[in-house]
Amino acid sequence: MEIFNYSELSRSDIQKLVQRNVDPANEIRLLVEEVIENVKQHGDRALYDYANKFDKVELEKLYLDRAELTEIAATVLPEQQEALQVAYANIYKFHKAQLKGEDKIETMPGVTCWRELRAIEKVGLYIPGGTAVLPSTFLMLGIPARIAGCEEIVVCSPPQKNGKVNAFIAYVALMLNIDRVYLVGGSQAVAAMAYGTESIIKVDKIFGPGNQFVTKAKTIIQSTTTTAIDMPAGPSEVLVIADDSAKPAYVAADLLAQAEHGIDSQSILVCTSDTIAQQTLKEVENQLAVLPRAEIARQALDNSYIVIVGNLNEAMDFSNEYAPEHLILATEKWQQIIGNIKNAGSVFLGNLTPESAGDYASGTNHTLPTSSYARAYSGVSVDSFVKKVTFQHLTAEGIENIGPSVETLAEMEGLHAHRNAVSVRMNK
Repeated sequence: MEIFNYSELSRSDIQKLVQRNVDPANEIRLLVEEVIENVKQHGDRALYDYANKFDKVELEKLYLDRAELTEIAATVLPEQQEALQVAYANIYKFHKAQLKGEDKIETMPGVTCWRELRAIEKVGLYIPGGTAVLPSTFLMLGIPARIAGCEEIVVCSPPQKNGKVNAFIAYVALMLNIDRVYLVGGSQAVAAMAYGTESIIKVDKIFGPGNQFVTKAKTIIQSTTTTAIDMPAGPSEVLVIADDSAKPAYVAADLLAQAEHGIDSQSILVCTSDTIAQQTLKEVENQLAVLPRAEIARQALDNSYIVIVGNLNEAMDFSNEYAPEHLILATEKWQQIIGNIKNAGSVFLGNLTPESAGDYASGTNHTLPTSSYARAYSGVSVDSFVKKVTFQHLTAEGIENIGPSVETLAEMEGLHAHRNAVSVRMNK
């Protein structure tokens, strides 16, 4: 990991540092556009071909039904079932509290306005299955979808070499009362859910993280179809702010936990001294030596870096520029700087709060904006699966009270039919 001194960085230097997952030659876009068009034109046939090409598996059919999922899930061990159930309970409890109605507001006598929640009817959940299978992502997406009351939930996840899904994915499907999991991965899964195929229905909104190809497919789909997306959620990232009260072993563990996601992940350390940086790097090497995914983590760390700042306020300034998916405040002084957080997907406070807790079981959602999109996007919540429809009702008193203002405003804009829609009511 390269080390930079914040005081020596120019504005342009900082902008270069915080930029990630760019596609300057549009190579990824061109490949993804080809996949999308192929799925759009050839439907299921394209999905079978891509399973052969990318997943190296010949599929007999594109999905697993409930009976097959039940058979696969039976291999999950009791302690694994318990862990998944604990995660389910905490995630459900946190997200259930988000489902709140709103009061009706009388803006003036006789004029009442309010909003009501309506679930998005058809949603698509993409569950990654590349170098790591992520049943936790299935829980993070499926639970709020069920709480919201979505009528149709389409689930796509890449097939394993045996043409099935991981047992944990199957177990979570049963927990969520999902009867079918489609064996489709990558940008082709996004295209299938956006356009529909012979087997997969077109959905109204697509959810789920993925690699750069999945993320690019989602952004293309959002701008070219009527299907919405949750957010651009691509290769994962973490930024750790550490001062002298941090524990280097903990910081190193957090950096590695992020790095092992994939070679395009990024782990950033922003610390208040070179001593912390060097101690953390030493711990990283010690812990890397025993990690099964050490090679993946090492490649991710090669694309990561350390920034040394003068104080925690400078650290927070850099963090807000980076706008991290995950932000860890590895300091006993976190209460002093938490109010300065402007841009972050999910925040982990203090030395005893690892990102892993939020990734799996604390209850918060781990589907979060990456690549600086935390400047404008929130993580997935129950709100992501609902629409908020506005209502208004006018009584006779209400039309008399508000009518003259609406008539005048319509006249100001030269929209006489708008004025008349009020006038005919007032005249009666």
